[in-house]
Amino acid sequence: MIPRLDNPSALFPAGFKAMVALEQALAQAIDPELLELVKLRASQINGCAFCIYMHTTDLRKRGVDEMKLYLLNAWRDSYLYSGRERAALGWTEALTRVADDGAPDNEYNALAEQFSEEERVQLTFAIGAINVWNRLQVGFHVAHPPRGAVMRDAA
Repeated sequence: MIPRLDNPSALFPAGFKAMVALEQALAQAIDPELLELVKLRASQINGCAFCIYMHTTDLRKRGVDEMKLYLLNAWRDSYLYSGRERAALGWTEALTRVADDGAPDNEYNALAEQFSEEERVQLTFAIGAINVWNRLQVGFHVAHPPRGAVMRDAA
């Protein structure tokens, strides 16, 4: 894959700075493992190799069971995910695929059973943010780093 731009962040630094500030706020608001699972699931749906690499690496650093990573595509059929994780992943899929079905009531109701109103807003911001990052990386053909390369510390 040939990158379409050498350094997109340098071409709109204010935008990237705002996104980083949002990520910092989300890291303070949402359980780190849950946040990374949401980011990984959206990145899988969007086919963002860069983000899949990064969030898988971050989850491994956090000590998440490898099987939980392998089964994320099939989370509905696995007992490895908690009720909160299931609700968050369902909402992630609904909003990442919003053009397909909107934001179905059943997914929102499942979310509301597990998360407070404030948490629902925070999670929705997180889902929106990862979808922006995915579109930047996929749109500009940003390749993931070589295997084993250090990307960043887990937030």
